[in-house]
Formats: sequence, structure tokens, C-alpha cells
Amino acid sequence: MTARIVMMGCQIDNLSMDETVQKVETFVRAGTPQQHVVVNVDKLVKASRDPELRRIINDCALVNVDGMPVVWAARLLGKPLKERVTGIDLFEALMQRAAIAGWRVFLLGATEEVVAAVKRAYEAKYRGLIIAGYRNGFWSVEEEIGVVEQISAARADLLFVAISSPKKEQFLGRYQQRMKVPFAMGVGGTFDIAVGKTKRAPVWMQKSGLEWFYRFLQEPRRMFRRYFIDDLAFVWLFLKEAAHR
Repeated sequence: MTARIVMMGCQIDNLSMDETVQKVETFVRAGTPQQHVVVNVDKLVKASRDPELRRIINDCALVNVDGMPVVWAARLLGKPLKERVTGIDLFEALMQRAAIAGWRVFLLGATEEVVAAVKRAYEAKYRGLIIAGYRNGFWSVEEEIGVVEQISAARADLLFVAISSPKKEQFLGRYQQRMKVPFAMGVGGTFDIAVGKTKRAPVWMQKSGLEWFYRFLQEPRRMFRRYFIDDLAFVWLFLKEAAHR
């Protein structure tokens, strides 16, 4: 069993990127549906307010940290993590591994234009990659079961879901067993970055914990409330947990 730490009520696997990919390989070989999630400042704040989201996170077979502030907070709380495993880096590593291993991939989310562009780009990038299906991330309540059935019929080994939180966690929590995909992962805005619709922060900003600020600069109107109002609660959560060490 993987060693886990508990932070702000959420369980987190203490794994490196290589160890995470190895874990995914065991899931695909076993064939039993498993859900993955990455936690960052925003998700820990949301989980502190939403017991159902917290339950979904803690029920996931694999939980990584995507966010340097969480890595630093864990260290200060005496629970050091091996490294940050970002969603976009794990997505890239698994697409490469899928091409080598012959795993079938399903892409779900973003606009029709973006998800189709991701399919084309990665089929060109990794020879032999099997995209078993793809669909945009917009559907009505009435259409949802049809989306689930489309994914199930594709017989995918990996499912990447590029819709917002907590919708992607809730969707996978409801339907992962029905879709029967061995490994399902929420990837947020990864598809947009993968095809250049939005840019990823320079490496120095990633390592300095400023990737969130780079994203804010690209989408200030949409991201202001998240970063400058909602996510400030993370400081309180950290102080409260530090006081109970």
C-alpha cells in the first residue's frame, strides 16, 4: 500500500512522477476502474467546504499534488512530499507511455475544436498512439448518460477529463465504475495548453510557485475571484492544521 499523508482532510500519495506512472501501469494491467485526482490550493479549499468532494478525493486510488504552495505547506507541516506531480506533466508522460504500450485513450473535455486538435497533435507526436474516442466537454443533463455510454463503448485504458473542478471529480465519482476505464484522470485546462490556446508559465515561475499568477495574467477576469478571494482560505486552513501538530 502506498504511503499517504493527510493534509487538510485530504489523503495524498507521496510519490514521484516515475512512481506515479508505474502505479498507473499496475491499474491498466489489473483492468479494474480506478480514479486519479490532483490536489492544489483551490481543490483543498473546495474540499474543506464540500464533504462530498472530500470523500471523492479520499476514495481515489491515486492522489498527487499539483501546486508548489501545497508542497511547501506539507514540508512546513512535517509531511514532506517527494515532488510535485503536475496534471499536465503526468498527462504527457502517460500519452507517451500509451503509444509504447498500445493503451487505448479517450479524450473528454474542452471545446470541440480544442479536443479534436489534441487528438491530431498527439497522434502526430507519438506514433502508434490509439485515440479510441473523443468528445467535447459540453453536454446537458439529459445527454450525460450518452456520454458515459460512448466512453464505455470505446474500451479505453486511459480517460482524460478536461472540465472544471469539482465537475470532473463528481462526474468520475458517479460513473467511473460504469465506464469501466482502468485509469481515469481529470486534467483541467491541460488540453488548452497542449494545443497552445493558453500558455504554460515559464519553468522558473513553475518552480517558484508562481504558475497560478501567470494563469491569472492570461485570464484576469475569470481567475480573480478564485485566486484573490476564495483561495485565501488556504492560509487559514494551513494555520489551523499547524496549530494542531
